[in-house]
Amino acid sequence: MEKDTVISHYIIDSQEDEIKRISNELHEGVGQTLYSVFTGLEYLEGSMQEPAMKSYTAEIREQLSKTIQEIRLLSLELHPPSLASSGITAALKSYLKLYTSTYGIITELKSAGNERRLLEKQNIMLYRVCQEALGNIAKYADANLVHMKVSWEAEKVIIEIKDFGKGFDIYTGLAKRSGLAAMCERMELIGGTCLITSAIGNGTLITLSLPY
Repeated sequence: MEKDTVISHYIIDSQEDEIKRISNELHEGVGQTLYSVFTGLEYLEGSMQEPAMKSYTAEIREQLSKTIQEIRLLSLELHPPSLASSGITAALKSYLKLYTSTYGIITELKSAGNERRLLEKQNIMLYRVCQEALGNIAKYADANLVHMKVSWEAEKVIIEIKDFGKGFDIYTGLAKRSGLAAMCERMELIGGTCLITSAIGNGTLITLSLPY
């Protein structure tokens, strides 16, 4: 079992290194290039006199703006810059803004207690599990509101993610949705726990707990 845990850590670490590289390439490479094209289109549009061409250029610029927004969300999903510099709470705040604009789901995030500095691996794992939980809400919950709370207690941090969607039967749901099992496995790898409670018609509550 210990050998399997070491192998799992190695695989995840390798994946995270590659994810970070791709995120940087998207943000610093593709994203910056598209933004340069966007500003160029703005300049051309401002100098055009013919109404049809001006309208056509505006449509292209709008499509390009949406593409840039999607790339920013993808880059942030892969590896948020604020995760290492500012911590998990700041990273979640940034992600939730784009999450709401993308899926139309209103989110509320509260933080209680004094934030502690976590290990890089712990930050990444917590962030990934929160991403998975929010992704499941967007796909399956049929919810329009999500409450999140990060509680910095004396010996551990607790993150609660509550949606107000349709809920599901917990016994069959865990068997069908591999993402739920993966969330629990990721938390176990860093010495934490993931508790999922749900009932049909009453939404779902995910509670993540990680000792310092």
